[in-house]
Formats: sequence, C-alpha cells, structure tokens
Amino acid sequence: MNIGISTGCLYPMLTEESVRTLLGQGFDLLEIFLNTFSELDKDYLHTLHTMLKQNEARVRSIHPFTSSYESFLLFSNYERRFRDGLDIYDRYYETAALLGADFVILHGLSTNYRSTLDDEEYCRRFSIMQEHANQFGVTLLQENVSGFRSGSNEFLRKMQQIIPEQSAFVCDTKQAFRCGSDPLTVVRAMGQKLRHVHISGSLSDHTCVLPGKGCFPIVPFLRELHRSGYDGDIIIEVYRFSYRQITELSESRQFLQQCLSEAVPSDTVL
Repeated sequence: MNIGISTGCLYPMLTEESVRTLLGQGFDLLEIFLNTFSELDKDYLHTLHTMLKQNEARVRSIHPFTSSYESFLLFSNYERRFRDGLDIYDRYYETAALLGADFVILHGLSTNYRSTLDDEEYCRRFSIMQEHANQFGVTLLQENVSGFRSGSNEFLRKMQQIIPEQSAFVCDTKQAFRCGSDPLTVVRAMGQKLRHVHISGSLSDHTCVLPGKGCFPIVPFLRELHRSGYDGDIIIEVYRFSYRQITELSESRQFLQQCLSEAVPSDTVL
C-alpha cells in the first residue's frame, strides 16, 4: 500500500496549481479531481502529464466533476440521455488512460432524485459503463456515498450478486461516517471487489478532518485492509476547510506512513 492524495484537497485552486503544490509537498501519487470540460482537452492533459512525468509522479484515479449530475445524466428514466452520457464519460476514461490512471470514480444515483430504476437496471447501466471503461484500459469504481444508493452496504453487496464480474469499488471513509457506518463494515461489504481507498479522519462533530487529527482508529483500519488482501493505494481526500496550512497535508502523509508501518509487515510497505 502506498499513500497518495487528491487534488480535491485544494479545491478551488486550479487543478494544475493543485498538482504543482502537492508535488512541492513531496507527494508522488495523486488522484486528479477534474473541475471543468476544458481540463479534458488533450493539450491541457499533455501539459499535466509532462509535469507529472518530470516529477516522477503517477496518477492512480480520476474524479469527474460531473459526479453531482450523474443521477440526471446516467440514471434517470430517459434512456437516450444515458446513451449520450456514455460519450461524456468516455472522455474521462480517455483522460485516465492519457494520464496513466487506473480508475475513474462514480457516485451514481442520489436517493433524492426521482428515478424508478431498480437495482437490476442500475447494475445494467453500470456494466455498460464498465465495458466502455475497460476499452480504455481503466476500471470504473462505484464509491460509497452518503445520500446515494451506494451509501447502503446492502446495495454494495447486491451489486456483486447482480454483476459479479463488472462490480468494483472505492471505499471513502468520510462517506461511511456520514452514512453512520463504521468504514470497516463498508470494506467488508465490498469484499474482494475493493480496488481503492479514500481516507480521512473524523471527529464527533466533523466527519472530515485530516488523518491524524480525528478519533478514527486508523491503524486497526489499515490492519484489516491488509488482512482482507487489499494491496491498493490509500488516497488522502478531504476538503479545503478541513485544515489550515498546506504543510498539514504532508504531515498527514507522514502520520499515515507511520500507521502503515505499525499495521502492515515492513516487507509489504512501499
């Protein structure tokens, strides 16, 4: 397991400035949170890729800026809109491939959105999106999100029953907290289909602080991840208001590395 960070931690700083800032803080593993359509342009991506390559950094995942729009775009009752939405998400998959990323993150269907889609139809559409992603050599990951159908552990388990080959997940600890769940229960619900982890700390009155600042027992969490066979990366993902100084980000990384050394045998920590 390696420790990385999301550029979303610096939003609304421009994405390329976020990358530059995080590289300056010593990070070499990133999630890129794209924020507008122009950041999908190939010239822009080439510049971003060059910056990453020069600093020997790699991108693990891409987070679409259209996440809050997915209910309407991809999971409404209007099938044609879903078909058009596939073309938009193909651009994310292509972006991931260009930047060398493995994953694209999906929020899915909000529980507040009026849609009659049952779980079977949701999974059918997810499978189609996964097929598109795979054509670009990347994997679409369903994230557990509070206020979305994926916030239910039962739904995560059901996805694996309906589409055992296409289901794949990212566990976000802050979203688990917001659902009133222990992140470990989410990890267990995702089972062997867990591919990626977004991590943060938590306080009784604040569900998103930097790892090391809250009361979330991170060492047991990492230990359980290792015992379950998880060998992916751990990405710090918090909001800009979750900390005061940029240097706190690198301090949080150091904290997580120490936690890893306690939780995982030294010959498996990279």
